[in-house]
Amino acid sequence: MTLQFWTVSGAPSPWRAALGMAFKGLDYDVHLLSAGQKEHKSDAYLSINPRGTVPTLKEGDMTLGQSIAILAWLDRAYPAAPLFGETPQDAGLIWQRTMEIFDYLPGATSAVLSPIFFQGAGEATNDLKIASETLRSELTHLTDILARHRFLSGARPGAADAVAFPHVRLIQRAMETKPQIMQDLGLADLNALSPEIADWVHRVEALPNVAQTFPPHWADAA
Repeated sequence: MTLQFWTVSGAPSPWRAALGMAFKGLDYDVHLLSAGQKEHKSDAYLSINPRGTVPTLKEGDMTLGQSIAILAWLDRAYPAAPLFGETPQDAGLIWQRTMEIFDYLPGATSAVLSPIFFQGAGEATNDLKIASETLRSELTHLTDILARHRFLSGARPGAADAVAFPHVRLIQRAMETKPQIMQDLGLADLNALSPEIADWVHRVEALPNVAQTFPPHWADAA
């Protein structure tokens, strides 16, 4: 039975779920919703996900609408290439890293990128400078892990990588498309900021099926 997946281009939550499927080599049908046209709030979509959020994953009579729950379900439904490791010790450590990233990195990223991408911020205000310091601190946590492991989940990609990658790649996107303000915030270049994170990004991007998870509108803008 084919997996059905509803997403919005560039939204981190569905991106992390898509990465979980990519890491497992799973095929799925994509239903791309337009946030601008509020398709995620349409009656048709609300009949599938009453919260009107993305992602939604559906297989048969199973429907899930929360990205971390989707990653956990994928490991039970498709045990090969586990996202949460092979052993109880692996599972505990990966769950801890996954939830620490989930609890701290999205907010730190949004505090910097939302004003730049969605509010037209063009200068490094005091609030943005403070937010950038918090974001750099969170990136330091990732750097410390990647100084010891190839992936945030350990020797192979897993749930922690799926949660972190969209946010890091959005930061890199801002470096590419909004270079001046990102430079003013001390976030000009990922290689200079953290070679460990930059190398990890390349490793994740080189994995099979990861390219198809990227936001379609990025290709349209190229």
